[in-house]
Amino acid sequence: MPIKEYKSTTPSRRHMKVSSFNEITQIGPQKSLVQGKKSSGGRNNQGKMTVRFRGGGVKKSYRIIDFKRNKYNIPARVATIEYDPNRSARIALLHYVDGEKRYILAPIGLTVGGTVSSSVDKEIDFKPGNATTLQTIPLGMSIHNIELIPGKGGSLVRSAGQQAIIRAKEGKYAQLRLPSGEIRLIHLKCMATIGQVGNTDHMNKVLGKAGKKRYLGRRPHTRGVAMNPVDHPMGGGEGRSSGGGHPMSPWGQLAKGYRTRKKSKPSNKFIIERRKKK
Repeated sequence: MPIKEYKSTTPSRRHMKVSSFNEITQIGPQKSLVQGKKSSGGRNNQGKMTVRFRGGGVKKSYRIIDFKRNKYNIPARVATIEYDPNRSARIALLHYVDGEKRYILAPIGLTVGGTVSSSVDKEIDFKPGNATTLQTIPLGMSIHNIELIPGKGGSLVRSAGQQAIIRAKEGKYAQLRLPSGEIRLIHLKCMATIGQVGNTDHMNKVLGKAGKKRYLGRRPHTRGVAMNPVDHPMGGGEGRSSGGGHPMSPWGQLAKGYRTRKKSKPSNKFIIERRKKK
């Protein structure tokens, strides 16, 4: 998917790069697969702010995505490729032969008019968009939308351009190399979808102006060193000081490289190799 660049007619247009949306085939979602989505503005159920610098943004409706892919052995035709404001990837509308309609994440190579299917007990073609269990997918194949618990639905590798690689299989588990570089064991009965998530140029977008960040619901982020000592541990000082200590959050937690993962986390035994350090 190409990136569209603008001529520098204004300061905000000078560096702006946006998606060309050439792959989008329909404007507006399938109404039966849409539900309301309320913006929280960073507040919890008590109305207290729990996440800073959130608020505003363009009103969005939520598209119900089929992450489980549990409609087995029933082929579906790809009707449209659509934009989803709730995620970086594109979504594809499937029309099943029995009349049901569902949304899935659109991988690279999935086109309108193509057919996809999912299965747990039958062999399928290993082409983008088809879904099956890890035990039937060959080694070295790119996959996405991977389950952590069988039947729960895909929760890993769902962002634009992401893919995981099956490295090995041993016993009940498969070794997967995740986009972060982490190597993890996942049960062979977990479902996964063949292919790499589409919209790979998402990482090359440049917003160009502060207003586009506001459209996304992100309010201006105030630096800690610009605050007073009563507001932030890094605040205060005469003139423009750089803080003088280690970068940290307003509540004193170190912000650069401090490990917060619990040592006794149950999933530790499934992680073979940690993600690469930067």
